[in-house]
Amino acid sequence: MRVAFYEASKRAADIVGAATVLLASLPIWIWAFLAITLTDGWPFLYAQRRVGRGGRQFWIYKLRSMVKDAEGNAIPAYSPRGDPRVTRVGRLMRKTALDEIPQLLSILRGDMSWVGPRPARPQEVAQYIREIPGYDLRHHVRPGLTGYAQVYLGDYSDISKKLAYDLHYVHHRGLWMDLTLYVRSWANTLLGRWESARQVAPSEEHSASSRR
Repeated sequence: MRVAFYEASKRAADIVGAATVLLASLPIWIWAFLAITLTDGWPFLYAQRRVGRGGRQFWIYKLRSMVKDAEGNAIPAYSPRGDPRVTRVGRLMRKTALDEIPQLLSILRGDMSWVGPRPARPQEVAQYIREIPGYDLRHHVRPGLTGYAQVYLGDYSDISKKLAYDLHYVHHRGLWMDLTLYVRSWANTLLGRWESARQVAPSEEHSASSRR
């Protein structure tokens, strides 16, 4: 009963929140369309396949922050900090996570939630499931626009560490945790500090205090 209430409440909050922010962000869509197309041409959106709840694949969309055909024929890879392929407009969008706004549509469709493990690409998922025990447990919940690992690890690149944070969320998720991650994510957006975000997770605070 408690789990059912949580899931229903979270889904309702996802729908209301995504619809509200989509309407409020219409000026940002117009600015992004003009800024991207006038400085780097068409298209202004970028589509990728990702893996969601239960291993089901879906499409996500982002405002394009890199030069056209940035990946060419290469296997898609995460962009490192300072990547020269990121455009001037793209750098601004990444600092504030504005490039993620189109994923609100994925939240409305039910492919994603506001909060949850970030969805990975199919080829990455296949590799990590082979190499990292427990990686598939991430797919027990809807992936999120923001997540425990994103808020508390920032650009930390170690996959095993990210998985540990994602699984902490999967096992301990609740409305209060979701609200905390939601608020901290908005703070990072408003302050433009997503690329440098690195906060101390509650579990780390506990570990640090226990060692004193």
